Amino acid sequence: MSIALGLSAVVLILAVTIVLGVMGVRMSRTTGDFFVASRSVSPVWNASAISGEYLSAGTFLGLAGLVLLVGADGFWFPIGYAAGYLLLLLFVAAPLRRSGAYTIPDFIEARLESRTVRRVTSLLVLVIGWLYIVPQLHGASLTLQVVADLPPWVGAVVVAVVVSGIVAAGGMRAITVVQAMQYWVKLSALAIPAVLMLMALSGREPSLEPLHAFPVEVGPAATDPYSTASLMIALLLGTIGLPHVLIRFYTSPDGGSARRTTVLVVAMIGLFYAVSGTLGLIARVAAPDLAQAGIADTVVLALPSRILPEPIGTIVTAIVVAGAFAAFLATSSGLVVSLAGVISQDVFDGSVRSFRLSAGLCVIAPLGVALLTGPEALVSSVGTVFLVAATSLTPVILLGVWWRGLTARGSLAGMVVGGLTVGASLGASALLGPDAGSAAPLLVQPAAWAIPLVTAVIVVVSRLDRRRIPSRAEKYVTRLHLPERQEEAG
Repeated sequence: MSIALGLSAVVLILAVTIVLGVMGVRMSRTTGDFFVASRSVSPVWNASAISGEYLSAGTFLGLAGLVLLVGADGFWFPIGYAAGYLLLLLFVAAPLRRSGAYTIPDFIEARLESRTVRRVTSLLVLVIGWLYIVPQLHGASLTLQVVADLPPWVGAVVVAVVVSGIVAAGGMRAITVVQAMQYWVKLSALAIPAVLMLMALSGREPSLEPLHAFPVEVGPAATDPYSTASLMIALLLGTIGLPHVLIRFYTSPDGGSARRTTVLVVAMIGLFYAVSGTLGLIARVAAPDLAQAGIADTVVLALPSRILPEPIGTIVTAIVVAGAFAAFLATSSGLVVSLAGVISQDVFDGSVRSFRLSAGLCVIAPLGVALLTGPEALVSSVGTVFLVAATSLTPVILLGVWWRGLTARGSLAGMVVGGLTVGASLGASALLGPDAGSAAPLLVQPAAWAIPLVTAVIVVVSRLDRRRIPSRAEKYVTRLHLPERQEEAG
């Protein structure tokens, strides 16, 4: 495609993002504006913003590439992602909004009355956030390499600087405006090419070689029943432990609004996944030669010029590039605003000034990692983030909302065991490689056994520690499940 047109698309989306961010800055005055947008975001607006930040580089670029590689098996990822929001709807959306917290560590400390558990929770939030930001920066680098042959560091640095600047300037209020816009940009950037390419392919006989004629590299035991089931568990429960997702429910006016927001999110991200998956299926017909590890993630950028005549193909590719950058910016923004809130409150004094400083500090570590490493399969790297969240934070959050017997020691034991278990499993898988034999699926996808283990540890330690159940646990948990009108009446 034309380098000038591709770069123009990137500059345009960056300019629109900055303009909307500046507009949001004018509405950000109080601490509540910066941390939770004063808890005044309507369901439609909030759902658009959540969908904007949730649909990351792994979805925009990686999902189509995964479907190209493995076909229908690739749809397990979007099924897990979307279904995870159903669990949010059923179990945590409204209770978390009623907690009155600003961040996940706020909720954990209020529920368990422990500064120690809060610190460990904050550390996990930072690790999960950093792990999730890195693929966004890799995606930006990959996109600019493909469309303009720029050095890998350019895309990562651009996204990091723009995102940290907007978050520092306007906080959650500004980011909400930006992310809501970016969802519709991303959806349009894939839907328009999909429709045009389907029209172009209508009635055309495939003329390229069949997919199996090309080397297809996928993860180990990609179609193994255990691996599939364990992956689904990680995706389903991991959504509940993602800090940048949970913090958005604190922006809803009340618990009922949080539930309505979640229903809309399921519909919005489901629509996006359908479009993205369709592009992967189109690629299996029109571009099977791209079904190679390291190349498949670029398929949505390559397809328009393969199928559509010029100059339409070039124009459509520029639209896709704009949507790709919207994906990197939206998800990175959500992550940075959630991490800035944690750093501001746990390291500094929780003021607007410290929030702004934290927004700049929290991108340094992931930017360093992104500059020192190369992009792997984007969907798989995002899947690792879900795994870490599902085994460390999710059990504590769910039990904190629904079980009055949870104690600080039980939670601490569970988070430590979860983090160590995942780290050891993935580390052993990397070291052993093919030598792992039949244990390989258990190491690569440990969610199916690690999450029950962590939950058991939390319950057993809490039961042994019953004397340390927080004194306000009964009242606090009741508050989480009491509709707002009844709470006010009481």
